[in-house]
Amino acid sequence: MKTLKFYLALVLLLMLPLKLLAADAVFKFTVDRPLTQIYDSLYSTMEDAHFYIVFEPDIGKNLAGSADSWGDEYNRSGLAEIRSMVFCNGWYANQISNKDPDMLALCPQHLTLIELHGKTTALYVRPTAVAGDSPARKVLADLENEVIATIIKGMQE
Repeated sequence: MKTLKFYLALVLLLMLPLKLLAADAVFKFTVDRPLTQIYDSLYSTMEDAHFYIVFEPDIGKNLAGSADSWGDEYNRSGLAEIRSMVFCNGWYANQISNKDPDMLALCPQHLTLIELHGKTTALYVRPTAVAGDSPARKVLADLENEVIATIIKGMQE
């Protein structure tokens, strides 16, 4: 029994860094306003920073079409809205391609916006979380920092 407890504790201990890495892989920023109140400002701020929005999926609306067939499984988290912005900056795409064409898997970029209880949260997968030792890591870090600064600015205006 002691051996089983030891191995269980060891497995849990080894999984802790994975959980921490997963949390660090996603940038998360929340404001105390509904999504409809921040969306236009965020959109404009993104475009002003040359992160051109190429697609705007309304994920929540899409999922709502399956509410009847999913029954109790539909929107158990109670999200009021789920939207996404798919965006691209040609300069960054070119620089990434110059350094490591495989990292173009990160192009275009996207962020997801969720609303819960009148608060909006932006979720953005950090490119550096998947870059590893890529030659494009520095460019991806610059991109990540600029996108995060733009998200914060756009959601606070």
